[in-house]
Amino acid sequence: MNRYVLDASARRLDGGRALLAGSPLSLFRLSPKGAEVLSALVDGEPLPSGADQLTERLLDAGAIHPHPDSGPYRLDDVTVVIPVKDRSVDQLVADLGPMKNVIVVDDASATPVVMRDVTVLRRATNGGPAAARNLGLAAVTTPLVAFIDADCRPAPGWLEPLLRHFADDRVAAVAPRVASPAGPKAGLLARYESVRSPLDLGGAEGRVRAGTRISYVPAAALVARADVLLASGGFDEDLRCGEDVDLVWRLDESGLRVRYEPAGVVHHEPRTTLRSWLAQRASYGRSAADLALRHPGAAPPLAVSGWSAAVWALAAAGAPVAALATAGGTALALSDKLANLDDPVAEAARLTGFGHLFAGRMLASAITRAWWPVILALAIVSKRARRVLVAAAVVPSLIDWMRQRPPLDPVRYIALRVLDDAAYGVGLWQGAIDRRTAEPLLPDLTSWPRPSRYDRRRHPVP
Repeated sequence: MNRYVLDASARRLDGGRALLAGSPLSLFRLSPKGAEVLSALVDGEPLPSGADQLTERLLDAGAIHPHPDSGPYRLDDVTVVIPVKDRSVDQLVADLGPMKNVIVVDDASATPVVMRDVTVLRRATNGGPAAARNLGLAAVTTPLVAFIDADCRPAPGWLEPLLRHFADDRVAAVAPRVASPAGPKAGLLARYESVRSPLDLGGAEGRVRAGTRISYVPAAALVARADVLLASGGFDEDLRCGEDVDLVWRLDESGLRVRYEPAGVVHHEPRTTLRSWLAQRASYGRSAADLALRHPGAAPPLAVSGWSAAVWALAAAGAPVAALATAGGTALALSDKLANLDDPVAEAARLTGFGHLFAGRMLASAITRAWWPVILALAIVSKRARRVLVAAAVVPSLIDWMRQRPPLDPVRYIALRVLDDAAYGVGLWQGAIDRRTAEPLLPDLTSWPRPSRYDRRRHPVP
């Protein structure tokens, strides 16, 4: 039996006749029967007839999440594929426990991998993670395949919560949480990664889709239907980085579902030297150009309301009164779109207030990650640009430090975040120049509830 929970963003309005939820945020106006279906969904009661259509809409919008009691597959229905180059996987294989089907793909290591009781496939030339995973995938004979990287360690029971999601025939892949816990003697980078790893997507479950709260999942640990991956062509071997993001976006774009399930946990070993850590971040940035060309509109550096961008631009330009007037105007305009609610003005004020605050955070991130070379050049000649750059780098980082209390003092935490963002930005500009595209540098400015540039491309209006 499937049980469901509302997304953390969800708010039921007008006595249950409307639901505001999902990512991106959507307003569902419910008929009396729809309100009955929603109540039955979240209360775990038997669903009335005709509930499937609304359930599917809410699932696709990320407004509700399934909590299946069981699924059709067991551990023996899974083959674990481990791509590796120049490192030992003995401990990883041991940590997998009672897995009968394990394939190690040696991606042309200097010293060939030799293991007993495990299938080892060897590539003659190094092809990167995508090629190694595809070689392993081609040898899989079980319904499911679980990819796990050599620098990961599965926690006990990591796989079972993921398998339950395959009770839904539309679910093509499920990813666990990839965490980087830091022990008391951990180094500086490990302590930073424990709260800021790009592989750790947090403790909130969700549907995976470009442009949403969970816009990707890494293939550092990923379980998928083997036949679906083979039919889709597997990982794109032309991509040395970002091949996992491309795969999950292709699956989602084909109408299948990809889910993130943090109840399953895999631990990841972060980079140990500053040089390798910065190189990793730069490689992530470089991949954005390839992803943007394959999925136009899916990877903008900034996706916020154009009105929110105007509010913050006016504030940065030293016009706070105009900024407040613009913010107030957007609340009034939104209240017209919410006219059928019991208190549209109050709801519009709440939505626009939080929306402008969120947009400010996103703008700061775009400044420090994607646009810092431009802002830095302006800062040489403009005191206001210097203030904007410093504020974007320091204020969000300090707020995060106060909220999370990472095992780092605020000075070093902020310094590492600045380096993190700068390295990503270097890679981003390198990729854009190499691929001769400005796509990963262009913002997506729209206004709720109008869909994003990516969604408009996916679902064009005739």
